[in-house]
Amino acid sequence: MISDQIEARGPACWASGRCCNFREADHRLYTTGLEAAYSVTRLETPLSIEALDKAKSRGGCAFQVANICGVHAIKPSGCRVYFCDKSAQTWQNELSERAVEEIRRIHDREGIEYRYAEWGSLLRMFV
Repeated sequence: MISDQIEARGPACWASGRCCNFREADHRLYTTGLEAAYSVTRLETPLSIEALDKAKSRGGCAFQVANICGVHAIKPSGCRVYFCDKSAQTWQNELSERAVEEIRRIHDREGIEYRYAEWGSLLRMFV
């Protein structure tokens, strides 16, 4: 399980919000369609196109609230394995690839069309 593997490594999270500001952190969050659909269907407040556009214009995630994740419990695997902690960079890519492979197997087993794309564009498909 991803969370067990992350916990075993003990990366530091400083709740700086840098990881949620993709432009500032110079990274892009890619995820699967299944994860995006899962997140959107479990939101307490519906996501709007306006919120997605605003997040894109500031270079970040529509779910970032101040410096924390507003959807921590339902965030995709790409968010779960990404840490600003430089010591995490040696293992986070490998763990991310394994998580995506596991999710791909779920897609295949359940007969769900597989999509892998940038987080914001996938969210937009479900809003």
